[in-house]
This record gives sequence, structure tokens and C-alpha cells, in this order.
Amino acid sequence: MLSMGVAAALCAQAASAATAADMPNTTLQTITVTANSSVRDSVQEDSVYIDDYTPAAQASHLSDFLDVVPGVSVGGTSSVNQRIRVRGLDDTNLKVTIDGARQEGALFYHMGDVTIDPDLLKQAEVSVGNNSVTLGNDAIGGAVAFETVDAADLLKPGQKVGAKLHAGYGSNNDELLTSATVYGAPTENVDLLAYYGKRDANAGEDGKGRKIQTEDSEGENILLKAGAYVGSDHHVGASFSRTENKGKFPLRPDFPAGGWNPIIPQEVKRDTYALDYAYSPANQLVNVDANVYQTSTQILRNSDGVPGFEFDAEVKTTGGKIQNTSIVDSNIINGLPGTHKLIAGVEHYKKESEMTRDFGKASTDEATNTSVYLEDQWQMGKLSLTPGVRYDRYESPEYVSAGKTYDNVVGALAASYEIAPRTQLFASYTQLFNGPDLSQTIFNSDGVDTYVNNDLKAEEGDNAEIGIATTLRGLTMADDSLKLSAKYFETNIENYIEFVRAGGSRTGMNCTTGQLGTSAAPEACQGVINNDEDFKIKGVELSADYRADNFNMGLSYARARSKGEDTGYNISSVSGSGSESGDKYMVNLGYAPTSTTELGWRSTYVADVTPNTAGDDNEKPGYDVHDIFMTYAPTQIEGLKATLGVYNIFDETYASHASRNSIDDAYTDFEMGRNIKTSLTYQF
Repeated sequence: MLSMGVAAALCAQAASAATAADMPNTTLQTITVTANSSVRDSVQEDSVYIDDYTPAAQASHLSDFLDVVPGVSVGGTSSVNQRIRVRGLDDTNLKVTIDGARQEGALFYHMGDVTIDPDLLKQAEVSVGNNSVTLGNDAIGGAVAFETVDAADLLKPGQKVGAKLHAGYGSNNDELLTSATVYGAPTENVDLLAYYGKRDANAGEDGKGRKIQTEDSEGENILLKAGAYVGSDHHVGASFSRTENKGKFPLRPDFPAGGWNPIIPQEVKRDTYALDYAYSPANQLVNVDANVYQTSTQILRNSDGVPGFEFDAEVKTTGGKIQNTSIVDSNIINGLPGTHKLIAGVEHYKKESEMTRDFGKASTDEATNTSVYLEDQWQMGKLSLTPGVRYDRYESPEYVSAGKTYDNVVGALAASYEIAPRTQLFASYTQLFNGPDLSQTIFNSDGVDTYVNNDLKAEEGDNAEIGIATTLRGLTMADDSLKLSAKYFETNIENYIEFVRAGGSRTGMNCTTGQLGTSAAPEACQGVINNDEDFKIKGVELSADYRADNFNMGLSYARARSKGEDTGYNISSVSGSGSESGDKYMVNLGYAPTSTTELGWRSTYVADVTPNTAGDDNEKPGYDVHDIFMTYAPTQIEGLKATLGVYNIFDETYASHASRNSIDDAYTDFEMGRNIKTSLTYQF
């Protein structure tokens, strides 16, 4: 009764951008991935949906489903090293949220900063590029918003209480996942959910049979949620989620374990608390969404007493946002036809980092941001215009840029025109702002051996896009559809901020002047600087999605290249070998031969690329990976669903271009070889 879930291909970008109302509400938990370049409903139309996407149903890593989005890649091969990249920019340049809570700051450049288990998720919304003033600071490359499952997503019509049991197994690393979810609606206006999951795994093997990453790991996940409607207009909710990974991981988790990279006990934990409130009366001028939250991510390392490697590092973000959406008839404002959708909001958050090395004195730093924004989606028949403006007041970290305050105003303008039925041309221009981030937490030292750069400038720039999206119907039969999307973009980044290490042969900085040292004459301090040159990222993203009855096929292509205006160098990457990824082609096929069975195939081809960076021009080899999967839901047992998949069928030896790459295999973070996964879910 094993089954295999169908990828429902959907690498395509839909002809209408997604709204919350568009999200499917089923009685079986699915993960929906939506790629929106904007929060706008009808301006930038480039959405991707993967409903009940089988790699997501058996996901143990974010790459199992986020990689399907054109322009997005996820590097790293372990649970403590998940690195999201959008158009080559990593998550330090992305706004990442979990249930609306910002995940700010960087802990350690040899680890990923996103700590969440896919088994908790129901939705991931990706903004590929920054195309809206609503995204705000820390979003030069775009945003990723994760949302965990609710009781309402699991309850059947009329059901008061229910449960879901899930078990899964992966052959490559002997991974075992077990989870249980209990949910209910004791009254018509209250819903509750409690989830507990456990994931255990050993070291996996690459295509050549070599051990990769952790020796053993143990993950635990907790999710508690409650929601209540007060009257017909108000909704309040509260949630707590925790992802905790313990195990023996390499000292530097983005490299393979080896003699020079010892395996030591480590623990990575994220706790997120969130409260949300919504008020939507029968008044088009008022639709309020608000939230407050606190989230913390922590690394605890036990080196068995070896000095220098034992530490407790933590980043905590506390914040809140209130936003109102108003629908206004254009005639009321200016006498012109059409309607305005006005989005106005205020956001404030504080991020704090604390480091205790060898469990001695703690070193801390913090930064705060307050912003106000307004966006107007003006729809006039076939034409829509969306201007926006945002003000940010950013107080930077004391030991990075002397607590300097940055006051900044950015603007945006987008337009869309329906040139034919279900066919739209769109374009957008958005100014960018990103204040200096906290230093990596493990380097916190209250300014000791650090050059504090009070001349540091904020990162600025702009993102421009132009494209076309269309939906064709009735090509081969009455109810089929073909969705096509093509987009070209350019992102300009000025004052790009880079971290300069010290120690050993690293150049370092002069502790007084900030002058860079050389490998022959290194300086003693480390800190951050603005790169002397501006960078431009150019690229295209193409996608097509065909659906007919019980068959679907999705195709996509993505390319992004960065280049410095003076040297021609690519943007640097904390994971080495430049930020560049090869051109990416993806094919997804889905077929449902019966009402109980679905089959799917996914092929990913990434071309080789040679980054152009100072001192590093090593080629990243291309790779070709194929997955096949099947799902089966027997009618005899309601609520039972089985999934079977073979991932990396041909046992390809490869490393994602978003991971650590080197010409030396000992310094390359290889992906798993062939992996057979099976899972069984019973919901009642």
C-alpha cells in the first residue's frame, strides 16, 4: 500500500498572483509553495503552486521542495546547514519569517541560519526578488515566509476532534521520522492543535559511497497552536514552535567530516512565540492584521573541554507589525475610474545576539528597526499601477558600525496591462535598503579585536523586472490549460557589506584605521567594510505548466549572474567559490491513473559554472538528478495514505551550487546518493 506522491509539477508561474483565499484547504496536510515577487494580487503575476508535492510530503531538508521555485536554490546537506539562496543572494540578504516572526541575524558562517523541520509546514511563500515596499529591511534578495499547519487545515467538515499519525523512513542515512498531531474545535469559534515529531538519522553517503556530514543526529519538533473568533469580526491566535537538532556534527558543518574537521557534540535550537490578531468588519476600509513575536536561535557546542570550540551562541528577535488594507472606489479619491487597494503598515523589531565562549563572560550586541509603509494597488480596467513608499529608521549594532542610525526612504512603482484575455505584460521598479546586520554571533567580543566602522554605509540599490504571463485554455481538450511566464530582471547593489576575517594568513584590518592588511602582512582586527565597487545581478526566469484532466507537466529555466562594475568579480559567498549557480532546468511530470494513485517524476539539470572571484576561479561541476515517486490512498481505509519515492535514482555524485564547492573533494559538501524514502500517514 505504499504510494508515491506526484509532484504535480507546477514549476509554472500562474497568471494570477496568489492570495490567502486562493490557498487550498484540504483535510490532508499539504505543503503549498507560492513564489510571489510581490504581495500584490494582480500586478506581478508569477506564482508557483505545488499542491501535495510529494518531495515535500517526505521532505527532510528545505531543498526537497523550495528548489522547485525558479530562481531559488537551497544548499547544505544537514539539518543544521540549510542555506536558502534567491538569485545567488543568501539568507543574510533575505527576509525570512516563521508564522510572521522574523528570523534575523547570523550565527556562524559555516552553518545555515534557517532552523525548521519541513514536517511542521503547510505553506512557504517566496518573494523572488524584492518588488514591494511591504517587505522592508533585510530583504534585498526577496523573502521567504514559512507558515506552520493549523487545526483548520486538518479538520474535516463537522469534525470536532481528530488526529494524524505519520511515519517515514529514508534508506540512505537510515532516517526515521515519527510524528503525531492532535487537533480539535471544541466550540464553533475555537480551534486547537498540538504536534510532536521526532527525526533520527545516521550519516548518509554520496554517490561514491563516502560518508557525508553528521555521524548521528536526533531532531525534535513541537508545535502548539490556538485560535479563536470573537464575534464575527475578530480573530486572535497564539502559537509556539520549536525545532531542536542534537548530534555529532562536523566542527564546520558546511564541510565533510574529516580529520581536520572533527565531529563534536552540538545542538541547534529555535523557539518561536507568536500572537496574532485580525479585525475585518463589514467595511471595505478596514481589514487589520497584527502580530507580535519573539524568536530565538541558539547553537550549543560541547567540545569536551577543548578551548576555543565550546560556546553558547544565540540570536533573538522581538518585534511586531500592524497592517491595514482598504478598498476604495477611485471616484471618491480623484474622479478617475477603478479601485484602490491601500496597504498601510507599521513594523518594529529588535535583534539581539549573545555569545558565551568556553562558558565565560557573555558578549552582546543589538540593532533595531522601525518602519512605516504605504502601497496603493490602483486597478483601472486592464491597467494597474502600484506605487509604494517606505520609511526606515535603523539603529545599527554598536560593535559593527558604532550604533549609527540610518534614516532612509525608498519608493517603488509597478505596472501591469492586459494585452489580451488572460495575458499580461508587467514591469516593476523597487529601491532597496539594508542596514548593517549584527556581526556573526560567534565573533561577538564586545569590540575586542574588532574594528568598529563608524563610516559604514547601508546597502542600497534597486531591483527592476519586466515580463509577460499568459494562460491558454482548450488547446487539446475543453478543460486543459497552459500557463506561460517569462521574466527578465536586473538588481543593482551599492555599498555591498563584506566581513573581513583576521587570524593566521587572513588579511585582517588595522584596529585603529580599518586599513586592510595583506596575506604577507596581516592585521590583527576583523570587522565589516563596504566593497569599493557596485554589483549588478542580471537574469531570466521562464516557466510553463500544462494541465489536462489527470496529467500535468511543468518546465522551468532560471539564470542569474552577478558582476562587479570594476573588476567583473561575482558577489562573494560565505560558503566559498562565489555566489554563482549554473543555469537550472527542471522538468516535473504528474499522472493520476486512478482516483487513489498518483505517479510523478522530477528531473533537475544544473549546468556547470566557473565563478569569477578574487583568488578563486574553480569550476562548479554541473549535475543531472532524477526522482520518481508514487502515492496511494486506498478507499477501503479512509484517511490512510502511503508514499514511496526513489530520489537521485542514478546515484549521481554532486554538490549543489548553493553549497560549499571545491576542486578538492575533502572541501566539498556533497549531496546524498540514491535514497529510497517511504512514509505512511493515517488521519482520523
